[in-house]
Amino acid sequence: MIDKPTFKSSFKAILYLFPMMLVIATFNLYPIVRSFLMSFYTDFNIFTQAVNGYGLDNFFTIFNDTSFWLAIRNTFIFVLGVVPTSIVLSLTIAILLKKVSFLSGFFRSIYFLPFVTSTVAISIVWNWIYHSRFGLMNYGLSFLGVDPIAFITDPNYSMLALVILAIWKGLGFNIILFLVGLNAINENYYSAAKIDGAKGWQRFTNITLPLLGPTMFLVSVMGVINSFKVFDEVFALFQSRPGPAGSALTVVYYIFQKFYQESQYGIAAAAGIVLFLIILVFTLLQMAFNKKFVHY
Repeated sequence: MIDKPTFKSSFKAILYLFPMMLVIATFNLYPIVRSFLMSFYTDFNIFTQAVNGYGLDNFFTIFNDTSFWLAIRNTFIFVLGVVPTSIVLSLTIAILLKKVSFLSGFFRSIYFLPFVTSTVAISIVWNWIYHSRFGLMNYGLSFLGVDPIAFITDPNYSMLALVILAIWKGLGFNIILFLVGLNAINENYYSAAKIDGAKGWQRFTNITLPLLGPTMFLVSVMGVINSFKVFDEVFALFQSRPGPAGSALTVVYYIFQKFYQESQYGIAAAAGIVLFLIILVFTLLQMAFNKKFVHY
């Protein structure tokens, strides 16, 4: 029998939670509120913290800025390129790893290693891989009769280079999540399906995919949120530039430019609020889809 909560027990629980609540309020809630307020600052002195004007000018400025719309476009291209491809590849690899018992742990570690490796170190390696003359990527393409591609310096290929790097880096984490989901599926379902004569593809579409719904939802939500916030890969891969001719400019890099390089704090905060709303809308859409089609 569970005891009813009393004032004393509730107060004790609050005391236990207070340190973490203080940390969350200081490092999460306060910056969010401050950023929201800063987006309305039209005349702000960062040194004296004096605010001499409020308004919507910052939002009008970014909506009339072609660089901001370029950043929105590039970010959406990045999300559409990374998330679906990463899900398909990681699920395929996870299924193969589950079936292969020989050196399975070794291969899991190899796939997970890029996820825990420094983005800067990874970008240095991929800079060499993408090199137009000595790179491993162009060396492999030469066997297919493809001329060398300047992945790092050609605006037409910079987003492709960024997408490939991001997929490779995040693949290991998704594989681990899918392996957890696959291991949670009861083997009796597959045994019953085999008795009924279901082939491999039928078992995959009628058992594996439906029962992996919650894991798929988790991977997709995390993938969309992380892809919308991409910055490290851009900054490191293109040597602190948003790609050649701004071809890899993303929303977070746009915010970085406005805040740290141009000291336009209100505009940077307004762009951050817009990014937050975009991520919120996509997350709510995914949650609505999950509620309607995914069964736990």
